[in-house]
Amino acid sequence: MMADEGHRQRLGRGLAALIGEVGEDTGMPERNRRQRRIPIEHLRANPNNPRRVFTEIELEELTASIREKDILQPIIVRSVAGTTDQYEIIAGERRWRAAQRAGLHDVPVIVVEADDKQALELAIIENVQRADLNALEEARGYENLIAQFGYTQNDLSRVVGKSRSHVANTLRLARLPEPVKGLLGEGKLSAGHARALLSVADPESVAKRIVAQGLTVRDVERLAQREAETVDVPEKAPKPEKDADTRALEKALADVLGLGVAIDHRGQGGMVTIRYKTLEQLDSLCRRLRS
Repeated sequence: MMADEGHRQRLGRGLAALIGEVGEDTGMPERNRRQRRIPIEHLRANPNNPRRVFTEIELEELTASIREKDILQPIIVRSVAGTTDQYEIIAGERRWRAAQRAGLHDVPVIVVEADDKQALELAIIENVQRADLNALEEARGYENLIAQFGYTQNDLSRVVGKSRSHVANTLRLARLPEPVKGLLGEGKLSAGHARALLSVADPESVAKRIVAQGLTVRDVERLAQREAETVDVPEKAPKPEKDADTRALEKALADVLGLGVAIDHRGQGGMVTIRYKTLEQLDSLCRRLRS
């Protein structure tokens, strides 16, 4: 456990930490031990790269810069098993794409040793730290680290240098309807808009209003607040008197869950309603039910 913790903390320093460790004891000049140039066709994209969106404008701007000044920051790669001259990109796929457009024959690289797990971790962490991911790509990257490598939200917060609340809120973006995710991926919604949409009853319709009417994040937050206040109104209305046993059971469940509980008998069956005020409370309830 302690070894695993140390490994994650080391990764938390970012890809620069791993690069700094490569050839550290060789005694070679820093530039020579760290980078070299290889033919551009010897590189291939990482299928697990969390970054999926490469906009035309970004690529064109970077292509123009590379034509004028070459690639200033080397691409981080690892050797492909079973080959002698093929490399998979860990960080720098956009530079590689732009270099192809610019007509470069070779590119500067740093070759590191990394297994599949380390390569994925480094790709996600480096992209997040460089702010190269949109909010949805970041969420999917976090989900991969949680699902494949058992990261907790606290682990993610520590290694990517983001707050625990930022990680939790970003992960929730995966719950949005697919049409809303599409607008987010296209850049028509900001990450702030997307997080605010998590609190409204119909995220898809509100997302369309954001695009059509230019609603701000604050506008969406006010909509969510009005919805919450409307939902709370029926609780203030007089309710039929419940028998003592039902009230006692409601209280017992509420004490255990730390949330409001209502029991409504209907013939031989009925309904149990659990109320929560924040998404954090809902997350906590879901964890307890799963365990």
